[in-house]
Amino acid sequence: MPATPRQNGSQDAEINALREAVERETRAHEHTRATLARTEAAYSKFVPRQFLSLLRTPSIMHVELGTHVEKEMTILFCDIRDFTALSETMTPQENFRFINSYLSEMEPVISRHDGIIDKYIGDGIMALFPKCTDDALLAAIDMLAQLNIYNIGRARAGYGPVKIGIGLNTGMVMLGTVGGLNRMDSTVISDSVNLASRLEGVTKDYAAPLLISEHTLYGLQDPSRYRIRLVDRILVKGKSHSQAVYEVLDADTPDDRAAKLTTLPMFEEAVACYHMRDVWRAQQIFKRCVAIAPSDQAARLYLGRCEDVLTSGKAEGGGRGLEVAWKDEYAVGVAEIDAQHRELLSRMGQLAEAILTEDPPAAKQAMGFLADYALSHFKTEEALMRQHHYPFSEEHVRQHRAFAEYFGRLRVEIESGKHHPLYLTFRVQLLLVDWLINHTTQTDRHLARFLHNLERQGTLAP
Repeated sequence: MPATPRQNGSQDAEINALREAVERETRAHEHTRATLARTEAAYSKFVPRQFLSLLRTPSIMHVELGTHVEKEMTILFCDIRDFTALSETMTPQENFRFINSYLSEMEPVISRHDGIIDKYIGDGIMALFPKCTDDALLAAIDMLAQLNIYNIGRARAGYGPVKIGIGLNTGMVMLGTVGGLNRMDSTVISDSVNLASRLEGVTKDYAAPLLISEHTLYGLQDPSRYRIRLVDRILVKGKSHSQAVYEVLDADTPDDRAAKLTTLPMFEEAVACYHMRDVWRAQQIFKRCVAIAPSDQAARLYLGRCEDVLTSGKAEGGGRGLEVAWKDEYAVGVAEIDAQHRELLSRMGQLAEAILTEDPPAAKQAMGFLADYALSHFKTEEALMRQHHYPFSEEHVRQHRAFAEYFGRLRVEIESGKHHPLYLTFRVQLLLVDWLINHTTQTDRHLARFLHNLERQGTLAP
């Protein structure tokens, strides 16, 4: 029997009501999704999406206390020079407006080079570069270029220029979440962070806007792309061995950069003489450097140091000299590796002694041994990494290749007979001894911890 008009009307009303209910649910669902998307976007301003990606976490909703990952990264610290004095001339509102204006100039530059801003520390920035060491250095150079543009705008508005210092260091870090159940924060934990911060701080001493560690230098794909010079070896708190500090001249004004490049060979020899405690010779060379490049604050700083030492009559004079003695703190706890490290360090000391006493046959013999023994040592470590599936083999082997490259360059310098013995001895300290000790106490120690953990778990392969 066909439906009556009343029945048809009732069915239509039910269908319409159902359609409206579905549409309401759909709108509510879309609204919820939009709200969640806006919430995620808002949270991403506090916890970057790249941070979540590194933690292999799809959403901030999945982040848990203690979630972490270990990775090699380059850490950047940046700070405004004399900010306290600058801020005292402004009201609190002007302070915040200025800081946000400045940070808004820097943030896009860091992001453009695949950097992650870990935190703002007042007027300071801590950023991480997880992909490539060059990303960090190019970002730092571009930040300084952007600062010049920013300062042009400040000058037009009648304000003084802003100066910043940037420090870079590369190494293994633990990135993750810390805190309590009701308040968590993202952070990185590593000794590498401390050195990056220290480098940023000492940019003031040398009036150098950009300083990097040797770890960052060796991490660059092609250091010859940049204009870089050694400025010092400094003793960092908590370390017994000095760390080499390099200045990136690409960040200088064209005139300053040209002047420093002109004096570069003299400057490097003078630094070597100072650290090898021939202070009088260093002083004479630094005087020539300052005469050619009067704005070179590093040369002026060294000249003042030389004058202080010569005036005080300190017998030891100058820098720290050679640091080639083995210390128990260098041991990683793997007998074969520790024995090889001891032998390498001993032979490096013999090479330095042969250079200082101007004994070419002994120097040649020491270099030949080092070349063969270092290769054998690297093979031992690399075999262990392959055997036990060490997850950071690529980074480790890259450091071995860097050593081979720099050792090759040093060998050419020594065999050329064109350089002063003190300069060459200092190069042994920088390129061989410093590399070995830093590689041992960081990279090799990390490998040793990995092997010890496997041993404790009973999963170490025979």
